[in-house]
Amino acid sequence: MNQIKIGRFIAERRKQEHLTQAALAESLGITDKAVSKWERGMAMPDTSIMLKLCDILCISVNELLGGEKTTMENNNEKNEQLLLELSRELEEKNKTIWKTMWIIMGISIAGLLIGLFLSATFIPEGPWLLVAILALCALFLIPCFYALKLEVSVGAYKCKHCGYEIVPTYSQALNAMHMGTTRYLECPKCQKRSWCKKVLK
Repeated sequence: MNQIKIGRFIAERRKQEHLTQAALAESLGITDKAVSKWERGMAMPDTSIMLKLCDILCISVNELLGGEKTTMENNNEKNEQLLLELSRELEEKNKTIWKTMWIIMGISIAGLLIGLFLSATFIPEGPWLLVAILALCALFLIPCFYALKLEVSVGAYKCKHCGYEIVPTYSQALNAMHMGTTRYLECPKCQKRSWCKKVLK
């Protein structure tokens, strides 16, 4: 989506409805600074107020996200373009989250190994070495929990039996046995448990 185009369209529609930024902001329960950011293409309206904004500006959500008024003739074509664009943006976002997850895991594993090596090298055998190892393991788990949250937030896990795409809760994914990003889950459709592979699309 072209935020600058959308921002200009919001400003244009606001003026056509004879509204100031302050008046529009007041009717939406937000600050005029937020409206100014939209109109300058620096931010997008929150989804929770998008319908109300469209109602005030006498436009559809499709027109808002497309940044222009549509006619009946080109409405379907614009809808298809918008859906494709949103799909591409979601795919790119998912890929970024996925890469971030692997970077976090890589840094965590490297940090754990370096920490264990330094502990074994510089701390003499005894209770302090055990404390250091346990502390390193605990610190390693913190980014692991966050990486799992990122993993669960993108894509789905494909059931081996029926192909249904499972989107588990964080606790379900946490408690499931796993090998990498493949998790042993129960499919809500066929009710069978299997090793479900992660799919992003």
